[in-house]
Amino acid sequence: MNKYEAISAEMRNRIKEKKYSIDQPIPDEISLANEFGCSRMTMKRALDILVMEGLLYRKRGHGTFIVRSAIQNSRVKVASNEAMGLTNLLKNKNITSKVINFEVQFPSLEVAEHLAIDTNSPVYYLVRVRLVDREPYVIEKTYMPTKLIPGINDEILNGSIYEHITDNLGLTIAGSQRKIRASKSDGLDQKHLECENDDPILEIEHVGFLNNGVPFEYSFSRHRYDKFEVTTVNPRK
Repeated sequence: MNKYEAISAEMRNRIKEKKYSIDQPIPDEISLANEFGCSRMTMKRALDILVMEGLLYRKRGHGTFIVRSAIQNSRVKVASNEAMGLTNLLKNKNITSKVINFEVQFPSLEVAEHLAIDTNSPVYYLVRVRLVDREPYVIEKTYMPTKLIPGINDEILNGSIYEHITDNLGLTIAGSQRKIRASKSDGLDQKHLECENDDPILEIEHVGFLNNGVPFEYSFSRHRYDKFEVTTVNPRK
């Protein structure tokens, strides 16, 4: 194991053991480099791994912080090649969108914390139904910082936002964190997903990250129980 990998593993353990406060930045790279007896470049490389994993994010001018949901046991981490958006995941299907609501608003404290912004920074709030071969598949409720992801319009809303992010804005989507829970269907589900009032819903709370560790999306996806399944693969040790 390389030194930066060993340092990354130790920092990962510290985060999971809650050695550092989630309300304050972790020690800076120079302090950590001195503690671990390595160069600043080695320390940066070690932290870069944790940023890519979605455990840390960097806030320019403020330091490096722990992602709050990263220390919750219910989190399911999704590898970077899985954070591609519905259009890319179902390339051989006809994917269309029905926009229910689209507006710019100031975020709640919870939304701001997940996006690593303050409550005075405007966000897009988007609710849309995604249809696969004309059949309702998922309802997405999404928040995105307008400054980070500019230029969203009707054409993009009815297509792929992720393609806009990568192709038009030239940004790289690196990975995501997801929490998966079961819930009861609500009025919106029953209307747009054609659910019965006693049908269960699979809800996925999602935070997406760019390759610099900056969160660009906080969303909730609600799936009909008979239209979605989760498959996990445990690599051999």
